[in-house]
Amino acid sequence: MRLGVLDVGSNTVHLLLVDAHYGAAPVPASKLKIPLRLAEHLTPEGDVDDAAIDELVGFIRRSQQLAEDKGSTEVMAFVTSAIRDARNGDQILSKVRQETGLHIEVLSGEDEARMTFLAVRRWFGWSAGRLMVLDIGGGSLELASGSDEEPDVAISVPLGAGRLTRSHLVGDPPSAESLRELRRYARASIAEVVGRLRRVGEPRMAVATSKTFKQLARIAGAAPSTEGIYVERVLTRAALTELVPRLATMTAQERAGLPGVSEGRSEQMVAGAVVAEAAMELLDLQELVICPWALREGVILHRMDSLPT
Repeated sequence: MRLGVLDVGSNTVHLLLVDAHYGAAPVPASKLKIPLRLAEHLTPEGDVDDAAIDELVGFIRRSQQLAEDKGSTEVMAFVTSAIRDARNGDQILSKVRQETGLHIEVLSGEDEARMTFLAVRRWFGWSAGRLMVLDIGGGSLELASGSDEEPDVAISVPLGAGRLTRSHLVGDPPSAESLRELRRYARASIAEVVGRLRRVGEPRMAVATSKTFKQLARIAGAAPSTEGIYVERVLTRAALTELVPRLATMTAQERAGLPGVSEGRSEQMVAGAVVAEAAMELLDLQELVICPWALREGVILHRMDSLPT
């Protein structure tokens, strides 16, 4: 069957259509996305502004048309931190339902961590043993650890690359003082949850998903996306420690010229790198293996598991 998943994230709104069958890996069939950056459209009161809402509704209509044209039988839609945290989040979801007929599920941060963990487990299989999974989004950092398909612990911390760029970093390149404050804040926030992750056991493999980690790995020398999803890509703590001060001295335009970094993401790269370095150090991780599957694939796999065989 052909399924669609619509991911309304903090940075990007992304429709992914896949051919999915029980017991088989979902195969991408088509996709559509826009860099809406909902979190940058917040009013001083914490509402997503009308222009962004209208653009979101328009994109959803285009996504529904594409899904219909491509023969999709179902479109699952979900929102993450940008709308979850917005003061008018409920009104946005109500307007979308009224104008498009689409019901959008609000995923909690813990749900994000759980779904992403499922995708990583299915990608690497049981032979990977206990996994620890890290994902840096626009609004939050998700962490999960476990030996099964359901993690023993799933945690969400408000340390997204976009959120921290707006709240902490001043200047382009960022000032040394704002960078130090961001570093202190990120490490203190992660330190509060490290014990919960370590209590369930040491991981046999540490894995990273999300665009932030993929771009950091690419800058550090990992293979480009053109070489395909089956090429092993890793990000070492040693490489990241060297990379953070380098990124911090560059302007956003200069960072956009680095391998694998898009112009839309370049502003967030410093904050993302600071969070990644803090997580690796505090969790004592020397290396992260990059997984091509993440939250969207996890949502699809979870849905396939619920269907009758």
